[in-house]
Amino acid sequence: MNGKSKPKKRRVVRRIVWTLIALLALGGVGWMVYNSLKAEYTVTYDTYTATTGSISNALSFSGNLNLVDSETYTASSSGTVRTIYAKAGDEVKEDDKLLRLNNGETITAGFDGRVNKVNVREGDAVNAGEELVQIADFRHMKVSFRVDEYDIGDVTVGQACTATVTALEKQFETTIDAIDYISSSSGNVAYYTATASLDVDDAYVLPGMQVTVSITQEEAKDVVILKVDAVSFDETNQAFVWVRNDAGELEKRTIATGVSNGNYIEITEGLSDGDEVYVEAKATESESKGLLGGLFGGAQFNQPQGGPGGMPGGNMPDFASGERPSFRDRSGDRPDFGGGN
Repeated sequence: MNGKSKPKKRRVVRRIVWTLIALLALGGVGWMVYNSLKAEYTVTYDTYTATTGSISNALSFSGNLNLVDSETYTASSSGTVRTIYAKAGDEVKEDDKLLRLNNGETITAGFDGRVNKVNVREGDAVNAGEELVQIADFRHMKVSFRVDEYDIGDVTVGQACTATVTALEKQFETTIDAIDYISSSSGNVAYYTATASLDVDDAYVLPGMQVTVSITQEEAKDVVILKVDAVSFDETNQAFVWVRNDAGELEKRTIATGVSNGNYIEITEGLSDGDEVYVEAKATESESKGLLGGLFGGAQFNQPQGGPGGMPGGNMPDFASGERPSFRDRSGDRPDFGGGN
């Protein structure tokens, strides 16, 4: 009995020894992989530069151009077209002759405008009520746009606005002439119609074209501005950024902000023109898989959050531990300083 148990114990011992050796080997491989990944890991920071410019925010509405004056003239009685004085495209003044019938009836312009179309030719027989000629005033038009119930309190008669003809990207400065406070509804939202007059100086600005009407609410000119992506907020809603100090280390700096248009924000305190700020770049899923997926069968690893762009009070990268920062400039997409964006 004792003789048989000794070989069995030896086999058990050998299994334990080999298991320990295997575990040590796996641990060594894991340690080498960890050190390799740690040495190769690069912390990337997006760089943004504060600059001087102008910024504004505005309400924006969509509308269409409409004619203010247009008229189609008809024959008051039957007759024959004797003389046509103006052809399509001609500019005419109020009381200018347009055409004359053989019965003595003379059609004249009721306002300054352009002949849009002539439906008859000299010698044509016409009946009473038949349409003869149409004129329209293409130089003085109006834009009509809808304002929903959430914004109507910020829109008033006499308010300055900018009308941009979408297709031509042509802008006109004007004011709101009238607001119809009898609402129309779309779903559960009430809408009100506002109108503004346009003095048109372009023959290609035509009725029916789509127009964007912008009403400036806040504006700041020649101030320090920064991309909103570069600004973080702590738990008290205090704005801050990450900058490099004289020792080359990243440190948190409190700032004060002003006007924002959703893309850029005014910096009233804490930064000057040309100052650079940093935000830790977020690794994409493909980058994470490319780094670790091949070694660990596609398992995903999440980098601890904190520091620039993360939660306030997050840990800064430990540069001495092998993490190597790199920087890329993301200050592009400058606003159109002349356009007030």
